[in-house]
Amino acid sequence: MFPHYHNNQEQKNQSPVDYHKKEKHHKHMEQLGQLGTVAAGAYAMREKHKAKKDPEHAHFHKIKEEIAATVAVGSAGFAFHEHHMKKEAKKHAHGHHHHHHATN
Repeated sequence: MFPHYHNNQEQKNQSPVDYHKKEKHHKHMEQLGQLGTVAAGAYAMREKHKAKKDPEHAHFHKIKEEIAATVAVGSAGFAFHEHHMKKEAKKHAHGHHHHHHATN
């Protein structure tokens, strides 16, 4: 769905995929996404507070708040994606290969 930069390298080498390693990698990336969500959300809240306390520069603070909120949403989406990738790697690592075939 979302190509990762390291997928091309794996295809070139044709070496067996270490799904436990992939699971750990995606877990770390998911945690980074969650951290980014919290940090950007906190910054957005800080800017919202500054906009109220500093009416002279309220417009500037409001813009920064909206940008930070957008970053928080994007980071949450990234964390969600990595959570999905982690689940896929975990399935492969533990031998749960479910192939869904369309039936007519």
